[in-house]
Amino acid sequence: MKYCITVLLLICCTIATARAGDEARVSPPDLASVRELDLETAQRMALQSNPDMAAAQARIEQARARVRQAVAAWWPSIDLSATGSRVRRSDSAYAVAQFFPSISGQSTDRIYDQSAASLQATWVLFDGFYRSFSQQQAEFGEKSQEAARLDAQRQLVSAVAEAFFNAQLAQTKVDIARADEKFYLRQLEDAQNRYDVGAGAWGDVLNIKVQLNSARTALMLGKREFEAAGYGLAGLLGIPDAVLPANVKLAPLDKDFDARDPHVDADALIKLALQTRPDVRRVEMQLRAAEAATGEARASFYPRIQLAGVYNGTRQGDFTLSGEDFGDTISLNVAWNLFSGGADRARLFEAKQKRREAVYTMDSLRNQVASQVRQALAHLAAAREQVVLQRQSVTLVEENRDLAKNEYEAGETSLVRLNEAQRDLTTTYGRLAQALVSYHLARQRLLAATGQNLAPFRKK
Repeated sequence: MKYCITVLLLICCTIATARAGDEARVSPPDLASVRELDLETAQRMALQSNPDMAAAQARIEQARARVRQAVAAWWPSIDLSATGSRVRRSDSAYAVAQFFPSISGQSTDRIYDQSAASLQATWVLFDGFYRSFSQQQAEFGEKSQEAARLDAQRQLVSAVAEAFFNAQLAQTKVDIARADEKFYLRQLEDAQNRYDVGAGAWGDVLNIKVQLNSARTALMLGKREFEAAGYGLAGLLGIPDAVLPANVKLAPLDKDFDARDPHVDADALIKLALQTRPDVRRVEMQLRAAEAATGEARASFYPRIQLAGVYNGTRQGDFTLSGEDFGDTISLNVAWNLFSGGADRARLFEAKQKRREAVYTMDSLRNQVASQVRQALAHLAAAREQVVLQRQSVTLVEENRDLAKNEYEAGETSLVRLNEAQRDLTTTYGRLAQALVSYHLARQRLLAATGQNLAPFRKK
C-alpha cells in the first residue's frame, strides 16, 4: 500500500511540474546578401520577421491549449491528498479522553500523531451537454484565431506595399531632383562660358544659379523624405531599430507596365472576396462559437450526474498507515438546480444576444467587403487613366523642353522660357511618378480587398 501511494505521489508531482517555455525571439530578416529590395521580397521578410506575426501565432497556441482544456473535461478527475499532524489536547479534552477510554483505536495520549490519505476519482456522466458545447466553442475559437492570423498577414502585406511604394515615390523624387540639378549644372557651365567671352548676360548666370539652388533644395527634401519612408518600411520588416542597412537599395519604380483597362466583373470579385478573405472566416467562426455558447448556457437547465469513488484512510498515534486503516466509498451524485433567482435564464438570454451580435457583425462585414472591393476598383481605374494621361504629358513636355533648350542656345529665346519649360518637365515627371505609385497602390489595395495578396506566399 505504501508503495502504491508513493508511486501516485511521484506521478502527481511529475504532472504538476511546470516546464518553463523558451523565451522565443523573432529573428530579424537577413539583408546581408540583398542589394536591391523588391516588393515581394520585402513582404516575405515581413511575414517571417514581424513580431506581430509571432504574437498572432502565440494566440493560436493559446486557443489550442483551450481546446485541450475543454477535451480534458471528458476524462475522470483523480485527486490524491495526504496530511500528517501532531495534536496536543487541551486540558478538558485530555480529561475527557482519560475518563472515557477509546475503544475505536483512537489515542488517549495528550500529545499524539495522526495521519490521513485519500485517493478520490470523480467522473461526470452527464452535464446537460455542457462539455460538448464547451469543446465546440473552443474549437471554433481556435479556427477564429487561425483566421485572425491570416488576416493579420493580409493587412501586413498590404501595409508593406503602402510603405514600399511611398519609399519608391520618395526615391523617384530624389532621382527627378538629381536630374534637374544635373541639367542646371550644364546650363550654368554654358552660361558662364558665354559670359566669359562676352556673349551672355550676367543675369542669366544668376538666374540659373537660383534654379540650381531650387533643384538642390528639392533634392535635399527628397532625401529626407526617402529616409523617413525607409524607417517606416524597416519597422514593418522587423528590422531592429527600424533602420534599413546602407547596402540595401529599393528596386526602381515600375514605369512600363500595361495600363490598358481590362474587363473586370465587380460582383465576381466580391463573391471571391467573401470566399477568400480571412476576416470573413474569422467572423464566421465567431458566429459558430456564439451558437455553441448558447448551447453551453442551456446546460444549466439540466441535472448534473457524477460518479465518485474515494479510497481513504486515517490513523491516530503515529504517521504510519497500513492496509487496515483504509476504506472506500463509491457514490452516484445527482444535482439539479431548480431555482437560482433567474440567473440561468439571464445567462441564456445573454448568449443569444451575443449570437445576434455576431450575425449583425457578419452582415456589416459583408457590406464592408463589397464597399472595399468597389472602391478599390474605382481607384484603380482612376489611377490607370492618370498613368495614360501623364505618360502623354511627359512626351509633350520633353519635346517642348528640348525645343526651348535649342532655341535658347541658338539665341532665339530667353532664359525665362527655358526655365519655364524645365520646371514643367520636372513637375510632369513628379506627376507621372505619383500616378504610377497610385496605380501600384490601388492594385495592391484591390488584391487586399479580395484576399488575394497572400497568394504568392502560400506554401505549395
